[in-house]
Amino acid sequence: MTVRIGYTGRTDGVALRDVFARVLARIGEDPDFVYLDADLMSSVGTRDWALAHPDKAFNMGVAEADMMGVAAGLAAAGFRPLVQTFGPFASRRCFDQVFLSVAYSGRDLTVIGTDPGVTAAFNGGTHMPFEDMALYRAIPGATVLDMADAVQLEAVLPLAYRQAGLKYIRFGRKPVLPVYASGSTFDIGRAPCLREGRDATIVASGLLVAESLAAADRLAAEGLSVTVLDAFCIKPLDGEAILAWAGRTGALVTAENHNVIGGLGSAVAELLAEHGPCPLERVGVREAFGEVGPQDYLQRRFGLTADDVADAVRRVVLRKAGAAAGQ
Repeated sequence: MTVRIGYTGRTDGVALRDVFARVLARIGEDPDFVYLDADLMSSVGTRDWALAHPDKAFNMGVAEADMMGVAAGLAAAGFRPLVQTFGPFASRRCFDQVFLSVAYSGRDLTVIGTDPGVTAAFNGGTHMPFEDMALYRAIPGATVLDMADAVQLEAVLPLAYRQAGLKYIRFGRKPVLPVYASGSTFDIGRAPCLREGRDATIVASGLLVAESLAAADRLAAEGLSVTVLDAFCIKPLDGEAILAWAGRTGALVTAENHNVIGGLGSAVAELLAEHGPCPLERVGVREAFGEVGPQDYLQRRFGLTADDVADAVRRVVLRKAGAAAGQ
């Protein structure tokens, strides 16, 4: 894994759907590759490639459970399918088909869930998955990935595609704040350390990685030194790195564009409960369904901003100090 930080705090203008379409074209050179889509090729930028490769691309319509069943059949026949639809329909709507026809049956399948969490924006609550990672985490042997930026998506998607078993990858379609410099490489199962500090550790994923880096900048101005880990691989989690930094800093914050139940926050809490307790604060959605609105409003509404992450760090540092004083 070779990581170079490219965080600037400014959107770079690269739409993740354009990156996805470009990587899909490269993956599509595999003779066993097939692409299935639930009537969203235009939305995710794959329509032109699909029209040029009618023997490899199939629009399954708004029938996601059927799409997963067909993908499982293609996998059983020796193909390597990749399926794409919006996050709620890649998880909630077709969970039983994925669980039984793919995972239980030992098939290889790459599932793309686009517009996770608040990135669904004006598509609203019905299209706003806050529980997709929780569902996939519960499937034995599944790999669950949450992409932070365009560089990471371009590097990780081919790795996941080549990996055996069930893989779920979530990312938005729009431009995002850049986190990594071009040429960065990643290992599935390892969490890159983006910033080292001594007072607390933020373990973030996806949209909240850039927010966590911004929070770390603000906290540095207050004299707080914060480590930031990108846990882009929610499952398998890099427990070794997280526990090591928990030991060094004595305080953890998780930050995710997802429900705190079942996602990154739960995974880290479970890790600490079993191997090394320390004060933990979780930034994420709590007991709420999605809403309609612009993404910046939704991030404030659900507490998913750099300010929310910074507040969580301040709380956990105070808890750490209180625990030390009570010893």
